[in-house]
Amino acid sequence: MRDPKMESPRVALGDAILACLTESPMTGYELAKTFDASIGFFWKADHQQIYRELNRLRDRGHVESREVVQTGKPNKLVYTLTDEGKAALRHWAARPSRPASVKDDLLVRMFALDNVDIEPLRADVMARLEHHRDRLARYERIISKRFPDGTAPPADLGKLLNLRLGVRHERAVVEWCEEALEVLPNSPPATVTPIESGRRKRKT
Repeated sequence: MRDPKMESPRVALGDAILACLTESPMTGYELAKTFDASIGFFWKADHQQIYRELNRLRDRGHVESREVVQTGKPNKLVYTLTDEGKAALRHWAARPSRPASVKDDLLVRMFALDNVDIEPLRADVMARLEHHRDRLARYERIISKRFPDGTAPPADLGKLLNLRLGVRHERAVVEWCEEALEVLPNSPPATVTPIESGRRKRKT
């Protein structure tokens, strides 16, 4: 049997939320927005998943919440990382990471290139190209806004390194898509059998 202590940890949503809360206390809404704009680039979660996980973390004592009274709108809950939560995050981060697995149906189509229609495939690659160009531009905007001189204080160094990795990844995928569009053949014209060749000769 495998020893679970020797296995690499899987990133749980709770770990990602604890990492977000190291920046500052946040409401559930603010956490969801933080996911959308930063950590969500490499760890996806929808808003309902985040709210459910916050309740679990509070039950474990990893976060605590306080109600903030607001005038003219509903009160809000602000979540703060507890000492137990910081210890749990350190314990998780001290274990070795697991390389991400890749599941990409576009690459499966490329693998079977001789047996798929080229035009839909080219359209798919073009859509991917635009997607990754947009992501590349977004990463570059974030870097220029948050790290204009290309350096970061110790607390933000990991964020800058992640963004630089994102830039390199997106640039590589953009170049791959451009190469694929350049070398993929266009759809060959349909082969039409002349009607005359299919007719039987009449007996005289």
